[in-house]
Amino acid sequence: MARPIELLLLRTIENLGIVGDVVSVKAGYARNYLLPHALAEHPTAEKIESLKDARAKAQADLAALRKSREETVKKLVEHKITLVRSCNDQGLLYGSITQRDIADALVAEGFAVDMRAVRLSQPFRRIGSYACLIQFDRELKADITVDVKPDRMLESMMEAQRAAEVAEAEGGDDDAGDEAPAADEKPAGGKAGKGDSKSEGKPGKGAKAKA
Repeated sequence: MARPIELLLLRTIENLGIVGDVVSVKAGYARNYLLPHALAEHPTAEKIESLKDARAKAQADLAALRKSREETVKKLVEHKITLVRSCNDQGLLYGSITQRDIADALVAEGFAVDMRAVRLSQPFRRIGSYACLIQFDRELKADITVDVKPDRMLESMMEAQRAAEVAEAEGGDDDAGDEAPAADEKPAGGKAGKGDSKSEGKPGKGAKAKA
């Protein structure tokens, strides 16, 4: 197995280093990519010194970028975006929601989010609400919500709306019919109350009948 070799970066390369860094890379990566594209060269004291100012500027730019991303992550926490798409009556999209779609929507709202920062295990293919991770670095990340809505009223949505309207109407009818009888009203055909006399025309116990 070929041993790693050390190279001096002539340009900043993401996930590897900034200009002026001396990095250790695999021989194949150096031979097939870095060296042919003039992105790195074998380090010398003179070349390292000549890149000193460029390295300092790259470090300052990197610090500014990190600060900007930290502010973006704070604003993105629990943020929600809405994407409207065409779909069939079952909610299946004509197409799909990709990293590019989400990044473009965030950029349109003023967030500096590159497509590579949008982490999706797979595209969204149906109408619904989804969680999506935005991650710049290992510790710079935030979860957002992506609401995918149809561009028209779906049949299932219309049925649910009709059912809700019917239920509301039936509930109103039930309330109207539930009127309690008046307190002094006797139930039709009911027996007399406990305090009523059994026979209103019957003489009292001590009265004598007339001859």
